[in-house]
Amino acid sequence: MEPAALLDQFAIESLWTEEQRMVRDAVRAFSRRTYEPRVRQCFRDEVFPDDLVPQIGALGVLGANLQGYGCAGMDSTSYGLAMRELEYVDSGLRSFASVQGALVMYPIHAYGSEAQKTRFLPSMARGEVIGCFGLTEPGSGSDPASMRTRARRVDGGYVLDGAKMWITNSPIAQVALVWAKVGDGDHTSVRGFLVERSFDGVQMPKISHKLSLRASWTGEIVLEKCFVPDDNVLPGVEGMKGPLSCLTQARFGIAWGVLGAALCCYETALRYARERKQFDTPIGAFQLTQEKLVEMAAKIVQGHLLVHHLAALKEAGRLTPTQVSLAKRENCRAALEIARSARSVLGGAGILDDVPIQRHSMNLESVFTYEGTHEVHTLAIGRALTGLDAFR
Repeated sequence: MEPAALLDQFAIESLWTEEQRMVRDAVRAFSRRTYEPRVRQCFRDEVFPDDLVPQIGALGVLGANLQGYGCAGMDSTSYGLAMRELEYVDSGLRSFASVQGALVMYPIHAYGSEAQKTRFLPSMARGEVIGCFGLTEPGSGSDPASMRTRARRVDGGYVLDGAKMWITNSPIAQVALVWAKVGDGDHTSVRGFLVERSFDGVQMPKISHKLSLRASWTGEIVLEKCFVPDDNVLPGVEGMKGPLSCLTQARFGIAWGVLGAALCCYETALRYARERKQFDTPIGAFQLTQEKLVEMAAKIVQGHLLVHHLAALKEAGRLTPTQVSLAKRENCRAALEIARSARSVLGGAGILDDVPIQRHSMNLESVFTYEGTHEVHTLAIGRALTGLDAFR
């Protein structure tokens, strides 16, 4: 007898509405029928399948939870389920959608001028224009306020100098949302600049030879006396509130997305444990193997309950950055632990790339770090609990 699916056994799938299930099923069909047959070769070749971007746009997952301007206007749970289904196949696929929607489209939607929204958002929702988010620098990761990229005021706009590092989508992006310091000395502020690839003084080279997120474009943004007109400066926000609010949006999607990677690893291990025999017995009948599967299942169920609660808070306008930090921290850690445990169930077979586990494990090493490291989220939550700042 086949066991019931994990999320059905614990009545998780019953939490979704009919419309939310329709979103889940549409994204699942694309991810598993269209992209999954190609992902192994994409990972080997260190490429993202650009030709699929129009189909990704047609799914409505780019800027999915934004209203108007050609965006799908999904509720928070539908958006989360879409991110989960993308990451079930590969973290790079979800990263592409997360960066486009949460890190570029969201700030344009929240802080951009009407002209900027009208110009960029519809084409970005369709996948016709790709964006990237420039915050992290070679010497500024967990402390973004220490960024060195500068914007100097000139007639009609600003001149930008600096460099950004580890930028998803930059090798194929037509526009980069770059965060830079304006002013001197104690009178500085952070502003957002929509830097177009066609501008003089901007380069977006690819970073190669990665051992993680290989099926994802990663690059740099190098700015040398790059003039950005006033029309391309976000007017609605100054200071670190701008980039940090974008990160909160992205982390919400990550907390959902990694559950997809975890589910894929768990289901792969479960199938193998039921089929693989040692000592004339399926290894799934061994107590230690069952313990591994139970631990995986428990983490996946708990992770879904957490993000379901956060989606309700987000819809009610009550979601806080600390709550999102907790979900990103816990679900990323759980997914990485599940991937490692699932690999052990498969033994030596688990390191082959014809099964997805090791690829997920390698990808999750990056997801565990980006959008705030595990340690930084720990300190952020600790500060919220104690009222004491341990960032030193």
